[in-house]
Amino acid sequence: MEKLNIVKGVVVPMDRANVDTDAIIPKQFLKSIKRSGFGPNLFDEWRYLDNGEPGMDNSNRPVNPDFVLNQSRYTGASIMLARENFGCGSSRQHAVDCFKSLGVQAIIARSFGAIYERNAINAGLPIIEGDPSGLDLKNGDIISVDFKSGEITREATGEKADGKPFSDVQLEIYKRG
Repeated sequence: MEKLNIVKGVVVPMDRANVDTDAIIPKQFLKSIKRSGFGPNLFDEWRYLDNGEPGMDNSNRPVNPDFVLNQSRYTGASIMLARENFGCGSSRQHAVDCFKSLGVQAIIARSFGAIYERNAINAGLPIIEGDPSGLDLKNGDIISVDFKSGEITREATGEKADGKPFSDVQLEIYKRG
């Protein structure tokens, strides 16, 4: 089945700059060589109020109610909107894989860490450089992202913002998964 050039979904805001790979997936979860199952530990130190360890039952852990991924209005959100320098820091393939495990279909940010960007492209996780702040996004808004044109659209109003389109090579890598 060929992947689509456009992804549409609820947007979840990660309103922080310089989110590094240590925050995306803490070191203690890097022992696995699998490429799936990391979603529950995505942003572990921000999502939970205790210290997480591999193999813990996350359903019994105390959650941080102020963290965006724990808020019910973002349940099932499939597009993450971040700020600049998302994914900076050390090279961790798990920091890409955990988004795919959680069902995130695309990440939009003003800029990405260079290694993170390469890992995301190679893993087929769509990342778009762009700044849709002019769209006045509201909680639970649905947006669409066109990988060929880079266009980001707020579905409720039809307003558009420009993002960096995928290169032909990047689009081919994404389509092949």
